[in-house]
Amino acid sequence: MTRDHRNKAGTQTTMHEDSPGPSGPGSVVLDLGAGVGALVLEAPAGLAGQEIEISRLAAGDAAGRRTHSLIRERATAAGTSYAAVYPGLAAGRYLIWRHADTPAGEVTIDGGMVTRFRWPD
Repeated sequence: MTRDHRNKAGTQTTMHEDSPGPSGPGSVVLDLGAGVGALVLEAPAGLAGQEIEISRLAAGDAAGRRTHSLIRERATAAGTSYAAVYPGLAAGRYLIWRHADTPAGEVTIDGGMVTRFRWPD
């Protein structure tokens, strides 16, 4: 996978990263606890290989620093699905970004829990 990245100085560079293949059952381990949860973003197959950004909402509904995860094919006993996993998230409200300036939705992460979000059509 090739993607463009802009560093702090504003210089754009192109980076090459290997894309991981499909994951198998039990390949994701989450460490959940007091004040720490996780997000599973369920997506359509057409988003496979895309990185989806999220950011925590701070006081006053200001979006904080963004993090991203890759939409991957996930093989389970129930069949094939596509999802991104965001482990180790501090409890709170998060925006899920469709584009750089357009949110796709908002979720609340609770400590000790896995929150699921379905990508809107």
